[in-house]
Amino acid sequence: MLPRVLLRHLAAVRYSNYSNTMAKTDGSGRLLEDIILKLGNFAPLTLAESWDNVGLLVDPMESQKIKRILLTNDLTEDVVEEAINLNAGLIISYHPNIFQPLKRVTATSWKERIIVQCIKHKIAVYSPHTSWDSVRGGVNDWLAQAFDVNEKTPVNQDPANPECGSGRLCSLSKPIPVEELVDAIKSHIGIPHLRLALGKQKTQKDTVSSVALCAGSGSSVLKGVRADLYLTGEMLHHDVLDATQNGIHVILCNHSDSERGFLRHFQNILHKTLLNGDVGVFVSQVDRDPLVTV
Repeated sequence: MLPRVLLRHLAAVRYSNYSNTMAKTDGSGRLLEDIILKLGNFAPLTLAESWDNVGLLVDPMESQKIKRILLTNDLTEDVVEEAINLNAGLIISYHPNIFQPLKRVTATSWKERIIVQCIKHKIAVYSPHTSWDSVRGGVNDWLAQAFDVNEKTPVNQDPANPECGSGRLCSLSKPIPVEELVDAIKSHIGIPHLRLALGKQKTQKDTVSSVALCAGSGSSVLKGVRADLYLTGEMLHHDVLDATQNGIHVILCNHSDSERGFLRHFQNILHKTLLNGDVGVFVSQVDRDPLVTV
């Protein structure tokens, strides 16, 4: 973690960037329960996977108007420090900061320190996770915007909402060479590098007509799906091997890098559409994938 003095200095500098480049200014504010209602309207928590831990995870137990929200993919101590300096009343963390059951809350664990700091500074924490993956217009649909899609359906449809579900199976508007698809994905996600496994006896000049994708970890969702290419953040080695031996290309772009870009997209949805400009909405400047290519 960065030294706190340095982090506070960076936060002060970044706040000017927040205001100038994002134009997400403070409004009159909204009560926490109203914001949660609007978040549920966008992506009902019933769409989340049964194993997931979603919704309001930290509640400071004080009814007050929230004027600033910080969006992050992962909730780290650096992000909490950023929220404190921003005077945010709510952190929306795509990944839940509480997943496994807690037996204690102490200062010895970074995850537990996050809870203590959030309660101390009256910051609520909400996590949507797989409800955002499943919902129409969510993370997976954002990822599919990397290429021109003719038709798109969930890999595993939600029984009550056929347009929602895990993963997306995309039919492209026209066949695209693998090398062009790689460039399009890097540009859309905003990363300089990704990992590519070519299908058996195929090259980057070969074209792709269909893409099966899953933001985050796609092994279980994509396994056995018929498509020319799999796109996900990470996948088990043997599942990559199995896909390529069956002639399917695989693109891996880091777990959180395949998700994080959605926050910029959702920032405008939350600020303008859901909250009518009443709350300033900011995207974390310190949240990033822990893995880098060196």
